[in-house]
Amino acid sequence: DTARDLVPALGETPLLCVASELRFTENGVEPGRDVRSLAEDVAEIVSGPVASGYQSLAASSLAGPDLPDEDVFVCGDEAAKELALELGARLVGGRAIDAGPLAASRGMEAMTAILLNVNRRYGVHAGLRVTGLP
Repeated sequence: DTARDLVPALGETPLLCVASELRFTENGVEPGRDVRSLAEDVAEIVSGPVASGYQSLAASSLAGPDLPDEDVFVCGDEAAKELALELGARLVGGRAIDAGPLAASRGMEAMTAILLNVNRRYGVHAGLRVTGLP
């Protein structure tokens, strides 16, 4: 609904979707969607290019004096993705990594549930770090 409400104001502006739809159950946090990502649905509503990313980055990690020691993934339409990659490189101590087309946001959004379960189980604010990249 928020995306629909903002269509006139957004126009052709590139959009970064950082949201994940989640279900909180007795057994833990689960992905809220089985097929399409929230970002893919947003892309069908707005006029501008859409990227998805930063789902693994806790907002509280940005409040400290140091950059979070983790990587972030970004996927989506090229114009929006390039802007999100540039921003991500300034928000984290690790890297902003191009994760491909917008359809990859399905996995990125689901990863949020995994990280929340890890955080709850171990009492931490876990993030991701990709190995093997130059």
